[in-house]
Amino acid sequence: MITSKLNIVRNGLFAFRFSFIASLLLVATGLASCSEDDDTDSNNEYSNWESRNNEYFESVYQQAKTAIDAGDNSWFMIKSYSKDNSEGAHTDYVVVHVLDQDLEHDEVESFGSLPSPEYTDTVRVHYRGNLMPSASYSDGYQFDSSWQGSYDLSAMVPSKFAVNGLVNGFATAVMRMHVGDRWKVYVPWKLGYGSSSSSSSIPNYSTLVFDLTLHSFGKPGSAMPSFQ
Repeated sequence: MITSKLNIVRNGLFAFRFSFIASLLLVATGLASCSEDDDTDSNNEYSNWESRNNEYFESVYQQAKTAIDAGDNSWFMIKSYSKDNSEGAHTDYVVVHVLDQDLEHDEVESFGSLPSPEYTDTVRVHYRGNLMPSASYSDGYQFDSSWQGSYDLSAMVPSKFAVNGLVNGFATAVMRMHVGDRWKVYVPWKLGYGSSSSSSSIPNYSTLVFDLTLHSFGKPGSAMPSFQ
């Protein structure tokens, strides 16, 4: 009899504990679900990111094409250095809008008239990188920059890079620039970080938008010009 009563008590305590633990698990699960929902909401910034970036770059490409057809030399496209000479897809090109040019040349087409960096060279550049415009960032999220505050060449210090260490689209653009040029460069995701970005601040499938100024460049084995 005593044993039977003890079993009843033990079974009751077990049922209570099980019910209590189950309740805690439900609460925890509910919190986790809310947290996941909150994360999903916060990630809406980049929802449908691939298709949105495809549409964005296509719109920039068409804007540039319309401007070029109208005789506006401040817009042009450069085919990726890694692609062949056939026409190719739009995403084989970077789109450039000239913000400022070296005063020694006034024809965008005359790329051969002044020296430009080569793939084996080292460059000093002022640059600022943004993603495409999104809900929280009307100018696109800024993921990197070589300067702070306003654009002021007298106070800015350029960054130094090996051209062959840059992402495809950035390298493609800088190899067509001349010292003093300032361009806005639109890089399709296939010429940027692609479908599997290694950067924590740049989602997969991101169009990259660079404000880029070529300060100087040097050949392999030669000293870089001073940035002062």
